[in-house]
Amino acid sequence: QVQLVESGGGLVQPGGSLRLSCAASESIFGLDAVGWYRHAPGKPREWVATITTGGTTNYLEPVKGRFTISRDFAKNTVYLQMNSLKREDTAVYVCYAERATRYWGQGTQVTVSS
Repeated sequence: QVQLVESGGGLVQPGGSLRLSCAASESIFGLDAVGWYRHAPGKPREWVATITTGGTTNYLEPVKGRFTISRDFAKNTVYLQMNSLKREDTAVYVCYAERATRYWGQGTQVTVSS
């Protein structure tokens, strides 16, 4: 079982930046994909970004050009760099990993507010 621990959330003003981290309990090289969802109050859970074993990245359309997903194999960590944050990006961001099944982290709160 893969354990995932997110960090890096917080309060930021509109236009600001945050970098989320997702640390895995084992090598991310053996995972088929790692990514992020977000869940805002009153809204359905929303997929945000994914990076596959081969390095292919995909993004939710509204975050393209603002968010970047990347990974560090040495640290078994996947990152989500979020720039030009908007109020509508406010949500709990949850990391997931796939290898035959899907594993989930506990989430980290991101609040974009002035």
